[in-house]
Amino acid sequence: MLNPYAAFLGDRAPLTVISETPASLRAAVDGHIAGGTLDQPWAPGKWTPRQVLAHLADTETVFAMRLRQCVAEPHHVIQPFDQDEWARGYASADASAALALFEAQRRWNIAFIEAQPEPVFAKPVTHPERGTMTFRTIVETMAGHDLNHLAQLGSGA
Repeated sequence: MLNPYAAFLGDRAPLTVISETPASLRAAVDGHIAGGTLDQPWAPGKWTPRQVLAHLADTETVFAMRLRQCVAEPHHVIQPFDQDEWARGYASADASAALALFEAQRRWNIAFIEAQPEPVFAKPVTHPERGTMTFRTIVETMAGHDLNHLAQLGSGA
């Protein structure tokens, strides 16, 4: 399974999805703030919108590293992380700071992706749990990951 979020992406263009996500995320978060539901889990035993937002901010930083290491290194081996361990402090995360970080890092990542020549999109990397994939797969994973979490936030993206 190279991209565990492929089903969320379907036939949508990954770059379009990741470009639209910041506005969709802001709208979803604003809705939760206005509705007083920022700290209510989207389902029993699941993360709250605040925790999802903090996760997205952290994950965007991880994607930044993965994209750049793929370009800079020959057949880079991706370092996986335990999202549940990272999430331990998310219940008290500053939602505004997490959203600002996500938006800034996403703009930076999009600029980086758009600057890459077409051959880079076929450049291989290895994920220890998912196998060999490409730079393009990382971008597709970002998009599917966005759509998964936007659905949890009720954005309808």
